[in-house]
Amino acid sequence: MGLDGTPGPDSPAARVVAEIRAAGGQAVAHGGDIATTEGAASLVRTALETYGRLDTLVNNAGFLRDRMLVNLDEDDWDAVLRVHLKGHFLPLKHAAAHWRAEAKDGRRPRARVVNTSSGAGLLGSVGQGNYSAAKAGIIGLTLVAAAELGRYGVQVNAIAPAARTRMTERAFADTMAAPGADSFDAMAPENVSPRRLARREREHRSHRPRLRDRGRPHHRHGGLAAGPHRGQGRPLDPVRGRRHGPEAVGGGGGSRGGVRGGVGGASIRADDP
Repeated sequence: MGLDGTPGPDSPAARVVAEIRAAGGQAVAHGGDIATTEGAASLVRTALETYGRLDTLVNNAGFLRDRMLVNLDEDDWDAVLRVHLKGHFLPLKHAAAHWRAEAKDGRRPRARVVNTSSGAGLLGSVGQGNYSAAKAGIIGLTLVAAAELGRYGVQVNAIAPAARTRMTERAFADTMAAPGADSFDAMAPENVSPRRLARREREHRSHRPRLRDRGRPHHRHGGLAAGPHRGQGRPLDPVRGRRHGPEAVGGGGGSRGGVRGGVGGASIRADDP
């Protein structure tokens, strides 16, 4: 799939599956359109038929059609909202229906949903009106899902990570450029994603809801994360331990997450009640 949503000759999903299997793991790729009811339903069916259970749903579908507002066509607006926002809603709906049925049958799950927002959805991003609106909508969807699904044993979170991807390495080439060989690469996906996976594993073992920071943002700087906002004060700078305001954050986030400036991104937590 190309960065604008058009089909491409080489599937990254198929390559990832091959890498996982070569390392001795199990994986299966799903090629359906998850922004359709049937495509989203078949995604959940594929997981259940392959593994016999569904523990975690990670929503991360998206592409870019960047234009300034005066040049943004209605088709490009609809296409981006469709894949980002509807592409989160429909898999979430079908996964939630499965988990609710399990809970009602006496098999209360310990399930997790991770939605992918962006700094653009929190702060806006010039030339990305459609993308920013979709990512802001994902935050609202996450808050509603967390409130509705907690009773069934499902915890819902959203992250807005900053990492080097096929989209960000072009849109924000300077920010996402890899450092020298002897420096830590904070924007490398392999240094950012383990943070979320480690938290997921801890949450799965404890299954304790976090009431104190429900729905509050965590700021990220590459692969590192600071704590939640404290009261109504300013957020804590994860690097220097000082509070900062919007002037320190800088420009809006890039495609697929990221905030240019002092903080590399944010994570919206909306844990189950």
